[in-house]
Amino acid sequence: MAQSRRSFLSQSLTAAGAMAAAPLFIPGHVLGKNGATPPSERIHLGVIGIGPRATYDLKPMLTFGDVRCVAIADVQATRREAGKKLVDTAYGNADCQLHRDFRELLDRKEIDAVLIGTGDRWHAPAAMLAAEAGKDIYCEKPCGITIGLCQELAETITRTKRVFQAGTQRRSVPNFQKAVELAHTGKLGKLQTLVASVYLPSIETTWLPGEPTPQRDVCDWNLWLGPAAWRPYNNKYVAGQWRGYWDFDSGARLLDWGAHTVDLCQWANQADDTLPVEYEPGENKITATYANGVKLVLDCLKTPFGERTGWIQHLSTCPVRFIGEEATVETGDSGDIEVTRESLKRELPDPSKKVIGLDVSAHARNFFDCMRTREKTHANEQVMRRSHIACHAAALSWILQRKLRIDPMTELFIEDDEANSVRTRPSRSWQG
Repeated sequence: MAQSRRSFLSQSLTAAGAMAAAPLFIPGHVLGKNGATPPSERIHLGVIGIGPRATYDLKPMLTFGDVRCVAIADVQATRREAGKKLVDTAYGNADCQLHRDFRELLDRKEIDAVLIGTGDRWHAPAAMLAAEAGKDIYCEKPCGITIGLCQELAETITRTKRVFQAGTQRRSVPNFQKAVELAHTGKLGKLQTLVASVYLPSIETTWLPGEPTPQRDVCDWNLWLGPAAWRPYNNKYVAGQWRGYWDFDSGARLLDWGAHTVDLCQWANQADDTLPVEYEPGENKITATYANGVKLVLDCLKTPFGERTGWIQHLSTCPVRFIGEEATVETGDSGDIEVTRESLKRELPDPSKKVIGLDVSAHARNFFDCMRTREKTHANEQVMRRSHIACHAAALSWILQRKLRIDPMTELFIEDDEANSVRTRPSRSWQG
């Protein structure tokens, strides 16, 4: 029988009332129960460049309940797909979106932050574009391949009021923190010398043989080069063998370790707002001097596991040493700490709970926490600026083979036009 209008309305109202009275089921994770973060409060992360280092950085980030990686940009199709597989497997879905051109990722309004894991040549330009797009930034080091780029990046971050974390994660690792604490609390006595292990600087300006350039969707060679000078495509570059080539690398490779170890020495000397004022190259070392008289020795090692005369071998990679009038502390990526004063050994962390220096978990956590509070991170833009420029100044003293003096306020070399002329490099126009 045909239903009357009155009957239909009556039944509809009854059903609506029943639905209103019935409990509405909403999954607990949506409401933030049991410690889960509601989707509306999650930080949405995008990744720019997903090579081996960025993958290492991203893995612990995928375990954070209040962070969600939603997009990956990379110029290489194989790396894009590998990144998507990693993210989708971690989340149990297929939601991660892919982009060849990272500018498309930056245009996405829902993305709050980016992890930049490209090669060195792209770190500063990509980070500045991200800041201008309103994203907070975790940027792998070295963050700028010249003094000028480090300055410009820091100034851009400050102007745009973004949260920035340089990927110098050892500032967040317990054994390095403890060594710095011993220096800051005077338990080593007055600081005299800081020793930072670095690679022996080297410059390579040759080109690998040219090979046929792949299709853009397979590998966007123009975008891979970005601001670096043009050269013919060779698969070894995009496979990771770009390191050591002047056009792609930072400070004659000195910043590979120096961005970490010099940074830790800066911290130990409470010099995050300044840098050494004098740099002098020597045989397998560069000696820098702070205005307060403390010496910073950049000990040039031929390879990470090669000749390391004078270092405690089990401390592993990136060792640093802080020498005071009363005691010395040395530590490295093994997580071990060695002190020369017996009474200080009782203060050292439990060796069974040591964390290796490569662990990025705490550093990443610090970044995301600061995104919420808008406080400065452990390795913020000013910390990066000063320690990176100190490394670049040391590298230039080695390249020019002479003593250099720098004004720590202006970051200009004093009475040395040639040194000042290489504080920057020409940048190629890559847009397209």
